[in-house]
Amino acid sequence: MSAIFRLSLLVAAWAVCAAQAAAAPKVVVSIPPLHSLVAGVMEGVATPELLVRGSASIHTYTLRPSQLRVLGRAQVIFRVGPELESFLDKPLATLGDRVRVVDLIHWPGMVLLPSRRGGVWQQDPHRHGTREHTDNHIWLDPRNAGVIVGAVAATLSRIDPEHAGIYGANGKALSQRLEQLDRHLTASLLPVGRKPYLVFHDAYRYLEARYGLNAIGAVVATPERAPGALRIRNIRKQIRQNGIRCLFREPQFHPSWINLLTEESAIRVADLDPLGADLQPGPGLYFSLMQNLASALTACLNRP
Repeated sequence: MSAIFRLSLLVAAWAVCAAQAAAAPKVVVSIPPLHSLVAGVMEGVATPELLVRGSASIHTYTLRPSQLRVLGRAQVIFRVGPELESFLDKPLATLGDRVRVVDLIHWPGMVLLPSRRGGVWQQDPHRHGTREHTDNHIWLDPRNAGVIVGAVAATLSRIDPEHAGIYGANGKALSQRLEQLDRHLTASLLPVGRKPYLVFHDAYRYLEARYGLNAIGAVVATPERAPGALRIRNIRKQIRQNGIRCLFREPQFHPSWINLLTEESAIRVADLDPLGADLQPGPGLYFSLMQNLASALTACLNRP
């Protein structure tokens, strides 16, 4: 064997070892807002896989065979928690300890709010929250998003120390952007803070609590179940009594029965999207999502 050939083998072996050492972990994320934050932390290293895309509803989602294969190759899976992304329960049970599952709702420092019930807030019969009836839409508070960024950076740095410096730097930059976003949303939403409105279902409590918004109630407890005649009468009564001018539906759900709520009233119907269904997945989605929510609220509530 010639010296040149032996040298070529050594160089090739070194290249393979270096590539393996620098290989990023295979990361899967459940929903677009979380995926955006994870993608921001991983920028410059790799791109995480996203499961739920477009206008698909997390309430009725079913994984495709190709996605089951993606899960089978994953090293880390980030999700809110088992109650929100229940479609992951059975697949994850088959994977066992082969994959690290990070339930972000349980991460230290996360601000958690209880689910609402009573009056115009109906309790979801399927308990759309943890056993303590916790609201799962944690990402709609930018300060919780900062906790998520820290959780992602810490998790990835432990399992991939080769890129820990990048994860840390990206996490710091993202946290600064989130602080700027928080200040911007505070200023944007202040003028509409006292104006009453209705939402399609109770997905926005974290946004409302952070910025002092005045949601009067939700039309349905769970998006898949249409309200009954008594419920519709009660909602129409609330619209009249509270002078509600805006009803916010979601792009995933445009049921025809909404017309029963709005007929013979001056209420306007607009869209709020808590998941970013119409946005391009990636690091910028979360920021566009939150700004779009603020724009939709102010555009409707500021109209005379």
